[in-house]
Amino acid sequence: MAQAGPKQTISDAAGMIAGMSPVLYDQRYCFCTLTEDLPEAMPLVLASFREEEGLSLILSLDDAERFGLATDTVMRRITLNVYSALEGVGLTAAVATALAQNGIACNMVAAFHHDHAFVPDALAEQALTVLRQLAGQDGV
Repeated sequence: MAQAGPKQTISDAAGMIAGMSPVLYDQRYCFCTLTEDLPEAMPLVLASFREEEGLSLILSLDDAERFGLATDTVMRRITLNVYSALEGVGLTAAVATALAQNGIACNMVAAFHHDHAFVPDALAEQALTVLRQLAGQDGV
């Protein structure tokens, strides 16, 4: 199987920050944890990570509710839309710091092509504004 490579990756912090074009998605998500397998949920999982305490999943709010999982913290995803290099330094720190300075919690998830910030649903629009300002897109 051919592996799709990224467009042009950026590894310097200033380039990654200036190059990001954050997009907020409407879908609401929950971070859930399982201590035993739930095979019927796996095809619906956006992301997962196996920790010592169990399997962490990111599921849509609807799917988490359907499986009876905890839905205390509802989040939205902002994709940064910059091809940041896996060895790039500074993007996650800059994003998390900018959001923290505005009282917005975030859970960062790095994938192969993009980084994603999961922020509380009620603060998602504000978070998007903060990230656009960080990228120098004040008028967007």
